Amino acid sequence: MNLARLAAERAETGHPVTAALIGAGKFGSMFLSQVPTIAGLRVSAIADLDPERARAACRAVGWSEERIAATAFVEDGRALAARDDVEVIIEATGDPRAGIAHAQAAIAGGKHVVMVNVEADVLAGPALARAAREAGTVYSMAYGDQPALVAEMVDWARATGFRVAAAGKGTKYLPAYHTVTPDEVWDHYGLTAEEAARAGMNPKMFNSFLDGTKSAIEMVAIANACGLDVPDQGLSFPPCGVDDLAHVLRPRAVGGQLDRSGMVETISSLERDGRPVYRDLRWGVYVVLEAPNDYAAACFRQYGLPTDSTGRFAAMYKPFHLIGLELSVSVLSAALRREPTGMAREMRGTVASVAKRGLKAGEMLDGEGGYTVWGKAQPIAKAADALPIGLAHGLRLRRDVAAGEVLTLADVELDGDPVLDLYRSCQRGATR
Repeated sequence: MNLARLAAERAETGHPVTAALIGAGKFGSMFLSQVPTIAGLRVSAIADLDPERARAACRAVGWSEERIAATAFVEDGRALAARDDVEVIIEATGDPRAGIAHAQAAIAGGKHVVMVNVEADVLAGPALARAAREAGTVYSMAYGDQPALVAEMVDWARATGFRVAAAGKGTKYLPAYHTVTPDEVWDHYGLTAEEAARAGMNPKMFNSFLDGTKSAIEMVAIANACGLDVPDQGLSFPPCGVDDLAHVLRPRAVGGQLDRSGMVETISSLERDGRPVYRDLRWGVYVVLEAPNDYAAACFRQYGLPTDSTGRFAAMYKPFHLIGLELSVSVLSAALRREPTGMAREMRGTVASVAKRGLKAGEMLDGEGGYTVWGKAQPIAKAADALPIGLAHGLRLRRDVAAGEVLTLADVELDGDPVLDLYRSCQRGATR
């Protein structure tokens, strides 16, 4: 509750919190747009494969030429770890392999890391968090993105003595979306390919949101950070509006749709026949609480909190998230409080690669949001040998794979990969 004051005090000393950004895309640009109005925070360096594009992004969000001139622009994100004018490094590339390498370099250089790159976090987050602790630095989820917002709500619920029955987010979902390719994605967003291109929208990225992969990645990140379970059969995306959260997202034993209490789940803003859900939560996040005793349940009723039919389950939700516009909360928290805004703690789940169509031996996989595979959230114990979606890019298949089949690590040419070794180390930690 006092981050703004702590940051203002740093400003008064003439030594603002200094941050560096890797990846000046949409998320990074939203963060950059807020920096000039935050006392006590300065971006000293930006890394992007195209530094001129990064400068253009700064101009587009309203930075002055003076501020741009005072900022270093580089191509190599790992170089930021050696800079004396950087306290916090923000990894916002979306590339899991690059994200892991950048985080490792930052931690080795004594920098705090804010990991916007959820793809990297679900592959190696527990290992990176452990390395940061050992180095005396902070490894953090990115506030404003849904996993960190959910982690905050779960922490609030537990700190106030409630049990967490479920936690997650909303999205637009229909079962047919799992096989959508980048060629078809804009039809579902009501755009033409030309309109999307003019707006700088990446078809693979937006397809990842549509085909269920991004939801799987974010739910696994939440499970790993909050000690929640991934559904045994993967996310079911039940249609659900905010008024029905406590009714739908409770265990089946009491009339809900969860395997058991303490699960992650994504809810759909569409009924299965395509009709919009009433009062949907497409852009928001939620937590479903269970009263720990009769007295607390009675207080729910007395103070007007909507509950399920038993009176013991209730929901809290936030109807929106502002992604990069809120990212400074993580940066300031890491630097001023040395506290993460959510952090991977154990490997509770993984995101398995599932064939979108029949695939042939010798074909190359094209990863998240592409033409070949989509990502399905799975409990880590059930999917120990599954090929994680974060590794399923640029790999050649060793055998034919049927549509809908989960790919395994043995199905691809992936030998001597250090990222696989890091992923395996997180798996071993989960099963000890």
